[in-house]
Amino acid sequence: MTTATVLTGSPSLPGLLARGAVLSPFKRPSPDAEFPRTRLVLPGLRVDLARLAAYERVCGFATGDDALPVTYPHVLGFPLAMRLMSARDFPLPLLGLVHTHIGITRHRRLTATGAYELSVHIDALVPHRRGTEAVVVTEVRDGEAVVWESRSRYLARHRTDGRRGEPSASGRAPEPAKPLPAVAEWRLAGDVGRRYGAASGDRNPIHLHPLTARLFGFPRAIAHGMWTVARCLAAHGTPERALVKAEFRAPVLLPGTVTYAAEGGRFELRGARERVHVAGEVYPLTS
Repeated sequence: MTTATVLTGSPSLPGLLARGAVLSPFKRPSPDAEFPRTRLVLPGLRVDLARLAAYERVCGFATGDDALPVTYPHVLGFPLAMRLMSARDFPLPLLGLVHTHIGITRHRRLTATGAYELSVHIDALVPHRRGTEAVVVTEVRDGEAVVWESRSRYLARHRTDGRRGEPSASGRAPEPAKPLPAVAEWRLAGDVGRRYGAASGDRNPIHLHPLTARLFGFPRAIAHGMWTVARCLAAHGTPERALVKAEFRAPVLLPGTVTYAAEGGRFELRGARERVHVAGEVYPLTS
């Protein structure tokens, strides 16, 4: 049974990252493990307009509009998600946890000057062919109505017992039969991770500098997955009422060059040798 915990402010991400790192070696991931049943609630949330403007600039969204970008509520909810996933009773190690998929439903336009209730909870642990995924749900309410919601999957890699060898049904974007037509080529600067980290608060060391990224096995810093999907959606556009699905398939090294491709409601970000980094779809909500 899920219990609600009302917060008086957004948690500090650096402290949560440090706590999660210290506890990670003691975790024993399994889809059958117990997990926190707490729903964290932040009432009366208002957007910091200066940070929003910095986010819009680094992601390529139009600035000066009173509407929140479709991905921005994820940024607002991320500290709450980190509080849950860095807790002692969360069974997956925070170090090495990979964001594999996000599904966003925007029921109506959200204004940047509004006041909202934000909540985050862990819905389930599910088996994955490479380990265990945590399903994290974020909701934004205006009064009693849910106006924005998302479901993210975070993968902890570990050995499986063979019975869990099939991929989980995550609602991921289908594999395209052929590459989508190229729309633009983007040259990504080496400081994209630092700029996005400053705007979003997500200062994971794998995104900030080549030296800190190498400690985790990457040759260079990598772009935030949520920056890549936000950058694609800024170029693609999103209906006022929309369902967005995106799968993070491979890291984007910084600096680097990527190709943004799109056709109809589908989009993807490709790198060298047509390697797909992000694949997604955008649907208008009809009811």
